[in-house]
Amino acid sequence: MQTQTAIRSDISRHSARNGRPVPPPAFNGRTEADPFEKQMQLMGAVMPYPRNAEIFGESDPAEYLYKVVSGVVRTYKILNDGRRQIGGFYLPGDMFGLESGDEHTLSAEAVTDTKVLVVKRSTLVALAARDAAVARELYQLTARELRRTQERILLLIKSAQERVASFLLEMTARSPAGNAVELPMSRQDIADYLGLTIETVSRTLTSLESAATIEVPSSRRIVLRNRSALNRLNG
Repeated sequence: MQTQTAIRSDISRHSARNGRPVPPPAFNGRTEADPFEKQMQLMGAVMPYPRNAEIFGESDPAEYLYKVVSGVVRTYKILNDGRRQIGGFYLPGDMFGLESGDEHTLSAEAVTDTKVLVVKRSTLVALAARDAAVARELYQLTARELRRTQERILLLIKSAQERVASFLLEMTARSPAGNAVELPMSRQDIADYLGLTIETVSRTLTSLESAATIEVPSSRRIVLRNRSALNRLNG
């Protein structure tokens, strides 16, 4: 597990390279980063996390912002009764760790072997105070995270079938493969994200496949065969 101390050390070494160029990572298949991403790359460092490694914990100081370079990250909270509620899945190009306060309200883990660009929060905020484009990008990122939270609230009042349909549409929309998606997360992850049991998720997927709405060639691969039906379920 990468500790906050390890992150601080890596970013310090990165910043002390006296301007030596560092090859920028590509996000979402792009070979060139936009100006905001270039600023993040100059100020931060890419950190590797193996599968299931913790990136930060709930109540840890929110000193850094994170952007997924490769792999997948989940944020989650352990409830008082021991259940896990997953707050979101973050794919390459997604930023996470945005907080309104000084501590993280959720924990974050790598779902798969993952690389994350880590940037000191105070440095990025200071840059935003001088650069209107950076400030605008940070505002948009915050607005997207707020919208994600609002959509999660609406999702959790839907039926099981509606929740699963919404999840499949969300993941295919974020996948470059059109109507097919390779899910990097487990069925248990999906259940904890949707607020359902793993048995309910499995039964719902089987029901949707029987209705020829989706095809499930393997436990991780889902193909949408009737997107209109899923859209109707999603409302």
